[in-house]
Amino acid sequence: MEFILYLVMILFFTKVAGDLSVRLGQPAVLGKLLVGVILGPAVLGWIENTTFIEQTAEIGVLLLMFIAGLETDLDQLKSNWKSALAVAVGGIILPFIGGYGAAAAFGFTHSHALFFAVLFCATSVSISVQVLKEMNKLSSREGTTILGAAVIDDVLVVILLAFIMSMLGQGSDVSLGVLVGKKVLFFVITIAASIFVVPPMMKWLSKLKVTEAVITMALVICFGFAYFAEMLQMAGIIGAFAAGIALSQTPFRHDIEHKIEPIAYAVFVPVFFVSIGLNVSFEGIGSQIGLLVVITIVAIVTKLLGGFAGARLTGFNNKSSWVIGSGMVSRGEVALIIAATGLQGGLLLQEYFTAVVIMVIITTLATPPLLKILFSEKSSASTKSVDQSSNM
Repeated sequence: MEFILYLVMILFFTKVAGDLSVRLGQPAVLGKLLVGVILGPAVLGWIENTTFIEQTAEIGVLLLMFIAGLETDLDQLKSNWKSALAVAVGGIILPFIGGYGAAAAFGFTHSHALFFAVLFCATSVSISVQVLKEMNKLSSREGTTILGAAVIDDVLVVILLAFIMSMLGQGSDVSLGVLVGKKVLFFVITIAASIFVVPPMMKWLSKLKVTEAVITMALVICFGFAYFAEMLQMAGIIGAFAAGIALSQTPFRHDIEHKIEPIAYAVFVPVFFVSIGLNVSFEGIGSQIGLLVVITIVAIVTKLLGGFAGARLTGFNNKSSWVIGSGMVSRGEVALIIAATGLQGGLLLQEYFTAVVIMVIITTLATPPLLKILFSEKSSASTKSVDQSSNM
């Protein structure tokens, strides 16, 4: 029954920490993330990262991205695809160069430095999604651009990772053509299912004389899309996001959103936030402080500038471009998966794994306050310009 005690602590402390964070002028998610660090192995050691935590957290992040898909303005997403592509590309080029340079400066071999470069390119916007939701900005032009860029980033980084590992002799059986084909297949089948399968299925199920048939089927579609994405070597969160967008085009959108959010935010999403902090451990980090500081600064700055450049080049003003860049900073669970892959393949040495994990956690912790500050500055600037116009 130990997992029940873990659940009690997670649910209680995340709500208290979230409230305290808001009172201090920060997004609630920042407090929830810190709960994982404090209750986990890094500080108090009250909660361990068990299989139960990992699996519950996986459901949490899938539901979080599913809700993001439900709330996404599809027309806005379509109109901003050029900006999303530019932000994703900018958020890969600069981190790749910065990651390779930082690794080379610390004496890494060419192959290890190349893997570091790929690791720096990863983006996970699950935390950004939560901050944008709290600020009611998820459907804004900046919010939809961040979401679109994250989807493109995921595809490009997985292809880049496969290419690098094949080139370095790790997993040389991976065919780049097959990998790209799987990505194309995922989007073709997902789009076709969203148009021709999901709407009639939901309409038919809504007539069943059973309890919550629509909500249950929405969850089936969410997890089904996520599993299909994983099968084709995409991140499951992309599948869940796609499922949310598919269901957002049906008449059941608001009913699903209204009933899924309590399920997600009461149990699963808090566990996901805490699970990120549970990966932190300060054991043996004393000898790598220099490396940790450098890679963390490079990781944050290169993503911020890369996202900014992509947004600026496609018509966003400076304020909005900084917001978009900050929304791409978090590496989250995507980078942790890549790091674990590198560790297994010998491209990331065990001695550097802890520093990488802490870097990932810091970029994730830095994202909520960055977004809050930059969005607040953008809103203030917009208010001033409106006031000045009205006074003229």
